[in-house]
Amino acid sequence: MAPLPQIFLVRHGETAWSRSGQHTGRTDVPLITPGEDSARRLGKRLRRRMFARVWTSPLQRAQRTCELAGFGAASETEPDLREWDYGAYEGLKPEEIERLRPGWDLFRDGCPEGESVAEAAARAERLIVRLRKVDADVLLFSHGHILRTLAARWLGLDASCGRMLVLGTAALCILGYNHNRNEPALRLWNETAHIAY
Repeated sequence: MAPLPQIFLVRHGETAWSRSGQHTGRTDVPLITPGEDSARRLGKRLRRRMFARVWTSPLQRAQRTCELAGFGAASETEPDLREWDYGAYEGLKPEEIERLRPGWDLFRDGCPEGESVAEAAARAERLIVRLRKVDADVLLFSHGHILRTLAARWLGLDASCGRMLVLGTAALCILGYNHNRNEPALRLWNETAHIAY
């Protein structure tokens, strides 16, 4: 029996905004040197793996992570892998948003002038439909909140459950199955052993 396919998820490497804690949705910020280094180390970790598809967000921080990891030539841009649109909260840190809207929770409230939870979940669900049609391993390069949303929906959980799946920069995750394709499973989450601190 052939092994069940797996979906490898990679959050982009570190940027100045991810380091400072700013919400980085549609702003196209570049990687900083530690983020580039982590992407190269991740590439060494994945170099023996074969992927039927490599998809990346259109934003440069994900595309550059893909390139530095050695998968740029094989990659296809996938618009649904874009980060959440934070709207009015773009570029703000959590404490700044808390002052504007006490008790705000992205995975419950969405973003004013940006995406709702339902809109982000719909993008994740479109991706899942496409991923389940690929009968081999797939590698995705994307962003923290949309990958957390994708993982929650892959598992059949409400998108709001993404709040419980913390995800660092340049982290590796694997979605797959347990015994068969009717049992989606989380096989690895937020693995960063390849990052030197």
